[in-house]
Amino acid sequence: MYQYPASALSLSKKPSAFLPMAMSLVALAVLLVHILRFGVVREADEGPSAHIWQLLMAGQLPIVAYFLVKWFPGLPRHTLLVFALQIGAAFAAIAPVYFLGL
Repeated sequence: MYQYPASALSLSKKPSAFLPMAMSLVALAVLLVHILRFGVVREADEGPSAHIWQLLMAGQLPIVAYFLVKWFPGLPRHTLLVFALQIGAAFAAIAPVYFLGL
């Protein structure tokens, strides 16, 4: 029989847990590099940075869904804690886009 992780920390070491957070942080880094390089300007056509950001943010949705389906039935409290961290990382990557109007 499968052994469930004992804590949220050990659950967060699973790839389906940390990959969405890493993808959000990479999306935030792409955004910050773009802002540092070109400034905060509204462009008529989206550049490669915007497309990379979109792919990273949309690409984590199936990973998060898999994470919830796999771990929530056995460890609901730990799963929701890690899910909250994933949501927080996603909001950190979305906030500059929203507030700067990019």
